[in-house]
Amino acid sequence: MLFPPVNFGVVNEGLYRGALPAEINMPFLETLELRTIVILESGPTEDLDPTIVEFLDDNQIELIRLSEDEASVMQTMQSKMKMQAVSEDVVLRAMNVVVEESKYPMMIADVYGKHRTGTVVACLRKLQRWNLASVFEEYRRFAGNKRRLQNEQFIELFDIDLVNEPPTAVAFLR
Repeated sequence: MLFPPVNFGVVNEGLYRGALPAEINMPFLETLELRTIVILESGPTEDLDPTIVEFLDDNQIELIRLSEDEASVMQTMQSKMKMQAVSEDVVLRAMNVVVEESKYPMMIADVYGKHRTGTVVACLRKLQRWNLASVFEEYRRFAGNKRRLQNEQFIELFDIDLVNEPPTAVAFLR
């Protein structure tokens, strides 16, 4: 029996989203024949489960870890904010990976597969010229009752002109 990661979803052909994979998800992930996994982290990189690292190595899956810089983490802690919104820098770095066809098939993940992943996917939807109401509906479907208004505001104000679309951009953006 195959078990996808929590909050797993198909974004586009060859592009998937979800929570950080666990050992139980590995047989399922093998069926996707992933080339890249992008992990969005809220702070300094933490050690991944050695079983997952071994799985990635054995399957020649490139791991790209994108985390907030220490200054933004400290600012969040000092302001006593409960949750840190994903930064524009991390979203733009993620988008630069997501638009590159040579990285596909690809999965975008964060701890729960909700907020950080949802924000990056929502910005991708804006790049695909989706209606903003549809972008928010998809974000809210994965975030559930834990949606974050600061993420929705970020998504609404995100400037897609900041994303560099190379000539080798993935087909669904052409």
